Amino acid sequence: MKEFIKWVLAVLCGLAVWGIIKIIMFFMMIGSMAGLAASGASSTALPKEGVLVIDMATLAITEQTTQADIISTIQNTELSQVGIRDAVKGLRVAAEDPAIEYVLLKTDTPASGLSKIEEFRKALIEFRKSGKAVVAYGEQFTSGSYYLASVADKIYTTSHHGGNNFFVGISGRMIFLKDLLDKLGIRFQLIRHGKYKSAGETYVKNAPSPENMLQNQEMIDSMWETIASETAESRGLSVDSLNFFIDNLSINLSWDMVQHKLADEAFTVEEYKEKLASLAGKDSYKDVSFIMFPEYVAAKVKPELGAKDKIAVIYANGDIVEQEDPMNICGDTFAGIIAKVRADSTVKGVVLRVNSPGGTVLAASKIKEEIDLTRAVKPVVASYGDYAASGGYWISNSCDHIFSNRTTLTGSIGVFSAIPEFSGTLRDVAHVNITAVNSHKHSDMLNLTRPFDSEETAWMQKSVDDIYDTFVNEVAQGRDKTVDAVDSIAQGRVWTGSEALRIGLVDEIGTLDDALAYTAGLAGNPDLSAWGIVSYPKPLTPFERIFSQLGGKTGEEEAIGIFKGTPAEPAAREVMKWARRWSTGNDGEPVVFARMPYWISVR
Repeated sequence: MKEFIKWVLAVLCGLAVWGIIKIIMFFMMIGSMAGLAASGASSTALPKEGVLVIDMATLAITEQTTQADIISTIQNTELSQVGIRDAVKGLRVAAEDPAIEYVLLKTDTPASGLSKIEEFRKALIEFRKSGKAVVAYGEQFTSGSYYLASVADKIYTTSHHGGNNFFVGISGRMIFLKDLLDKLGIRFQLIRHGKYKSAGETYVKNAPSPENMLQNQEMIDSMWETIASETAESRGLSVDSLNFFIDNLSINLSWDMVQHKLADEAFTVEEYKEKLASLAGKDSYKDVSFIMFPEYVAAKVKPELGAKDKIAVIYANGDIVEQEDPMNICGDTFAGIIAKVRADSTVKGVVLRVNSPGGTVLAASKIKEEIDLTRAVKPVVASYGDYAASGGYWISNSCDHIFSNRTTLTGSIGVFSAIPEFSGTLRDVAHVNITAVNSHKHSDMLNLTRPFDSEETAWMQKSVDDIYDTFVNEVAQGRDKTVDAVDSIAQGRVWTGSEALRIGLVDEIGTLDDALAYTAGLAGNPDLSAWGIVSYPKPLTPFERIFSQLGGKTGEEEAIGIFKGTPAEPAAREVMKWARRWSTGNDGEPVVFARMPYWISVR
């Protein structure tokens, strides 16, 4: 008994210490925020005139503009996050601003999603129509960074050795864990509907299925077609020439870029500075003033709240989840936001901006219901970001009109459930024996300590099949197609926006601004400047982000804790690393997902 009391006291003391640590961290951050405010860090004065610098190494084009949290500000570890619409508006203002001499676009190491790069690139094309130049500079171009740079009037690079370019096309990776999991006794029971629904193959295969390989190859080819055609057009090259250079590894050193007309000149540091000064009409580089794009946007882009009648932009950004999660799309919370917008008589139209690979079916269904109720009283138009797939497509397919970027990944009309069981790990690795005591035959089927039997697998398959049929019927109704027509392009297959337009999953290739203009027309006044634009949900404040970071132990940590200190711990961490991408349902329930299985990044 004494030992037990000591143990309880130790636990309570530990919890108290952790609470005190949180309080100390909180007050430290308050003090840091006060110090930053006192130093004027939040109100940088802009030069009277200068060169607008867009440096993709320090800038991320995101869905919504967010402030850096205090920890990241102090450590200088966070990119400036400028929302895509604010970024586009910033360029529009700069085009008319006599203080802006030209744009210097530095494209090394971009951290933004490809479809947002596509939208931003279009805005740069519009900026050039003002007569002001866009000058791009890069020291190590990749296929993705050069796609953005190619929009410029002139492209410069370094003449220094070591500035190698990695212009080799685009690639995606599929990772398969079956062999590792087999050795560790971990087994995933994958139940799905749709031959292309590859979510879960990571756990149950050691190589992609033929269907999965086919869809990935065609998806990559479609994305490259967009990048290559727009890049080649901007530089006055043929796509065949561009592909030839890449296939033959002709683009390596900086002078290769110049030789193949991918860059206009290669400069030393001093030559580069002289060129920037000359373009600004200055005698010396020290006379050139530079205006950083995030600060310019913060100073010049103002909220459009003056008009009485409004259009709401609702940002569905992240995974679709059941539990409350401020960093993702919580079904109940998000449905409540849509209901609030529907009830607001000043809001005459809605743009649903989707940037989601999907998530749980239950949460998506709640959101879809509110979208349909809103459509009954005011127009709802969808705009797709990097992803509008699976659950992301579920919630938006019935919108009055759907805009997509060419490089958006969408579709993935399929359903799956992946349930792990750890009996082999517990028995053979951790040497733990478990005996269940049940009231009924299948009471322990969700304990994750034994595999499903045939009846249980059939039970789960029935649920998955029913939801797939519902999904296909929802899309058929929303897109005015037959069920058979939708089924033929569904089966879990992911499509790019270009392909989705061809097969009728979207209506038009266009940006968020295009969607807003279209909504304005449906709402009765095509002049977008006459409308107030309101955004939901509001971005998290720095304090809210800090509090979310200071939360308690996560479900993931609790799950790993089962294997803490055992040889199975590394494997459990690896499984959770991949499982967190779609394990977004309520604990202890069998969850059925409509989710895309991967992210694509273009470097």
